[in-house]
Amino acid sequence: MKLLGLYINIPWPTKRYKYHDFKFPEYKKKINEKKYIHHLLQDLKKDSLLVPNRTINTIFIGGIAPNFFKLTSIKYLLKKIKNIIPISKNAENTIEFHISKLSEKKIFYYKKFGINRFSIRIQTFDQKKFNSLSKVHISKNILHKIKKINIEKFKNINLDLIYGLPKQSLQEALLDLKTAISLKPNHISWCEFYIEKNNNNYKNLSKSCNLNIIWKIFLQGEKLLKKSGYKKYEISSYSKTNYQCLHNLNYWKFGDYLGIGCNAHGKITQKNGKIIKTIKNKNLKKFMNGKYTYKNHIISKKNLSLEFFMNRLRLNTPIYRKDFKKYTYISEFYIKNEIKQAIEQNYLIETKKYWKMTSKGIQFLDSLLEIFIT
Repeated sequence: MKLLGLYINIPWPTKRYKYHDFKFPEYKKKINEKKYIHHLLQDLKKDSLLVPNRTINTIFIGGIAPNFFKLTSIKYLLKKIKNIIPISKNAENTIEFHISKLSEKKIFYYKKFGINRFSIRIQTFDQKKFNSLSKVHISKNILHKIKKINIEKFKNINLDLIYGLPKQSLQEALLDLKTAISLKPNHISWCEFYIEKNNNNYKNLSKSCNLNIIWKIFLQGEKLLKKSGYKKYEISSYSKTNYQCLHNLNYWKFGDYLGIGCNAHGKITQKNGKIIKTIKNKNLKKFMNGKYTYKNHIISKKNLSLEFFMNRLRLNTPIYRKDFKKYTYISEFYIKNEIKQAIEQNYLIETKKYWKMTSKGIQFLDSLLEIFIT
């Protein structure tokens, strides 16, 4: 049986990162946690009908800052989920942390509730740069807050960093990475800064560092991570042995997952091979009034190959040819022309068992994916 993930979206507080482009409105009034969790559970009850006799293998509580919720709220949520759908005894259960609400006490209690992986959104250790990006400013030194947490004791912790920030130098970016490595987490997410052009803060935050500097940051950062024992297994994910994020791996392998909460997305494979995309209401008022689903639709055959490769090519491993049919229920024959074109343009190599990106394919991933857009 394929793995099944559960993504839980808790999209608060209203103050967020300036570079995020969320479409749902902000609410100045404090959200009723009890009411929102009630609707999360009702949403899950409806979605659980799509996955009869299946067990949850991974849970990810996200939405930038779910740790703004009270401990009792998270405890209640996790307890009630078990009454709706089975959860594997060995499930990976992750919660995202906003640095401003980080504390060892919270991590300790989350562990008691069954959470066994923690993702801390640092972005940067440079306090001025952090406060220029975040609407939630912190007065205490970021590194000091992290050091108060015994990362080695809690083991399965991810530190989330961004490089190529506005006016960031090569030295500043590498210092961020060296600082994160010195804290000895078992997982580091390290991705390039990006902001949408339609974002209200685009003019202020789009003055990124020079592309040449970004390339140098990337090359030197990759060497530093490798030298420090972190293996790259996805475009922006690096881990020590046995500490890959199983929830995200399931996404990238084109696995199934339920998505509950305002603006959440899910993907479910039916017994007949049809793959359903679920999109939840991004309007919070409507969601809180019980209108959970914005749209459910079956992914068309012509889009399945693109979606499969968009996810699968993020991983730093060959794509086994048998997996294409296993996850899409489409014959490899259907994409023979696209594969041929990708090989001819030196984006892919093909063997009897797998396809693998060439160095050119890795460098020009967007161009490779365009081949599968029909």
